[in-house]
Amino acid sequence: MHYIYLFFAILAETIGTTALQASQQFTRLWPSVLVVLAYSFSFYLLALALKVMPVGIVYALWSGLGIVFIAIIGYLVFGQKLDTPAILGLALIILGIVVIQLFSNTTTH
Repeated sequence: MHYIYLFFAILAETIGTTALQASQQFTRLWPSVLVVLAYSFSFYLLALALKVMPVGIVYALWSGLGIVFIAIIGYLVFGQKLDTPAILGLALIILGIVVIQLFSNTTTH
């Protein structure tokens, strides 16, 4: 269940960050409201995942996958281009998450 909490925490954080871009520095009301709600929900779910999982692993997964998802959304929704070093860096983040999940004894499976 803790991985489900973490997945939805990442999803909520991604929605919040996307709304942050859409809020245009908090000058638009509804995207700004969505930022606050999505981040609040994300932190609540993150706290639930932390009841079972180590903080370093949770934060690595939450921030790493959040970075990758936001980069993809930035490209698809906002037209933000990624150069080769950026794509390579994102691939390394994903590789790091895979290594943690497959080989680390600190994760709870």
